[in-house]
Amino acid sequence: MFASLKSIASFVPSRCVNNFDFEKSIDTTHEWIVERTGIYTRHFAEDKQFTSDLAVEAGKKAIDRAGIKNSDIDMVIVATLSPDFLGMPSTACVVASKLGITDKPAFDISAACTGFIYLLSIAKSFIESGACKNILIIGSEKISSILDFNDRSTCVLFGDGAGAAVIGVTKDKEKSILDVHVSSNGDYANLLYTPIADSKSAVKQCLNMRGNEIFKIAVKTLTNDVEMILNKNNLSSKDILFFIPHQANLRIISAVAERLSFQKEQIVLTVQKYGNTSAASIPMAMNDVYESGKLKNGDLMLLDAFGGGLTWGSALVAFDGIS
Repeated sequence: MFASLKSIASFVPSRCVNNFDFEKSIDTTHEWIVERTGIYTRHFAEDKQFTSDLAVEAGKKAIDRAGIKNSDIDMVIVATLSPDFLGMPSTACVVASKLGITDKPAFDISAACTGFIYLLSIAKSFIESGACKNILIIGSEKISSILDFNDRSTCVLFGDGAGAAVIGVTKDKEKSILDVHVSSNGDYANLLYTPIADSKSAVKQCLNMRGNEIFKIAVKTLTNDVEMILNKNNLSSKDILFFIPHQANLRIISAVAERLSFQKEQIVLTVQKYGNTSAASIPMAMNDVYESGKLKNGDLMLLDAFGGGLTWGSALVAFDGIS
């Protein structure tokens, strides 16, 4: 038995914020943001919307598209850097409760922008061990809740949203999650982090990033990781129908794609309309391909991500859902 991607779905909050909205409050311009990042718009959740609310909406769609019931889900795992609560309960527990999934394991992971790749790795192991038949995995973020809107170098980059998938069982290896690679290096933790807030500190609990250093490391690391997973599986860029990288910055995506010889028609881009949605980024991009009608059963995707930790990973995933 092999683990396979049975469905993909996403949810984006209705409030759309464009670059001109930022011109009203900080020293920046639409042109500067587009030139540096490729981002035109992003979506922010309302004050009363939580990470779990976004996750639930995406999760409902994923379960429905997989053709199963909520009661068929054996496990719920959520990747997020913006959980509903600090420490406990996990956002996954809240999501499971809201979906009526009881007496099943539910937990969060923290791998920042690489979160969804880590989810695939974990779900693949549980499915192929025989412990579970259907696992709901969700990357969900309300990053707007941890942004410093006076910091023009970070606040324009991120958006809110959720992407969900059901990982199930197949006998056909060609329609499975062929391979997943994840890794990390905590030596660079100070390049991208969210400080903890306490009564003795004046430091705000907002996302901090050293962008220039991250850019250089990201391009090199992502390129090396893709080359590794392709070589390991005797594949080349020409064998990949859709290259779906983490949607952080158009310049990073373009640099990596060029080094790996991916053609324009292979590259999936959503950064321009959603910004960086961290753990939700890749599944949201996958959903865009699905909802466009381009993603067919058996199509091979290459996923690639890099995030705080530092963490990174890649995955070769064939779609095993209903087109």
